Amino acid sequence: MLAGRAASGASDLPIVSGLTGHLGTMIKPTKTRRQLHQELEEQIRQYLDNGGQVSEVPRGLSGRMDASGPLVALFEGSSHEDRTPLPDVVAAIEARKKPTLLLKPKKPKPRKKVILDDFGQPLRWEWVED
Repeated sequence: MLAGRAASGASDLPIVSGLTGHLGTMIKPTKTRRQLHQELEEQIRQYLDNGGQVSEVPRGLSGRMDASGPLVALFEGSSHEDRTPLPDVVAAIEARKKPTLLLKPKKPKPRKKVILDDFGQPLRWEWVED
């Protein structure tokens, strides 16, 4: 069956059977980089064959009217007037998201204490909570 397809000039995409999406539709096989490159080359060739032209732009040429001057702002007017102050909004959202946790009193960690005999020699260690 594959040999018949190749001889008839059909695309050489792999045949994927049994792959269905969420709604039962067939999933299109993804194209490789080589296939995308070939498609792009074919589109360029067709454009040029149909009389299209590609004009060459010299390297370093800018699209601005005065390339030597500073950049000009494209948008006029000030957008600072209708802005919402965010710190208050963010604080309100955060207050709704996380309820304040009550801090539990910390229990002191137990520590090791040495028990000495009458002569000052260590006998044993005990865990003591202060």
